[in-house]
Amino acid sequence: FPAFLRGAENGLKTAAGLIPTMVGMLTVVYMLRASGAIDLTAAALAPLYRLLGIPEECAALTLLKPVSGSGGLALGSEIMQRCGPDSYAGRVAAVMLGSSETSLYTISIYSGHLGLTRTRYAVFAALCADLTAFVMSAFLVRVYFLCN
Repeated sequence: FPAFLRGAENGLKTAAGLIPTMVGMLTVVYMLRASGAIDLTAAALAPLYRLLGIPEECAALTLLKPVSGSGGLALGSEIMQRCGPDSYAGRVAAVMLGSSETSLYTISIYSGHLGLTRTRYAVFAALCADLTAFVMSAFLVRVYFLCN
């Protein structure tokens, strides 16, 4: 029991140390969505997304998902309500949500807790992995659902 209490005490200290980072990230996400910056950036990147095979409806999702899982889920739900869950965009959104990670959020939480300041390579690698997940999501949905 004393070991449990020490573990619980350490867990509460860790959780308290993470709160400022979480509040900061959530504030940034809500500011980006409310200002329309995500939609403007998605519109600017639409030609690149078209080249990569990512549907235009999912463009904002690719920008928001690495930052916020709940924001990405809300956007994915909007895509499915607007386009339908069995539409190409709805299926791509569902696969994107399941195959990508909230990379920037995760890196900021871990780095903030551990006191790491050099995350350049971790961020680059994580964003490359997310981009790969997004492109492959669109490709595999196209191959699997349009060929069957």
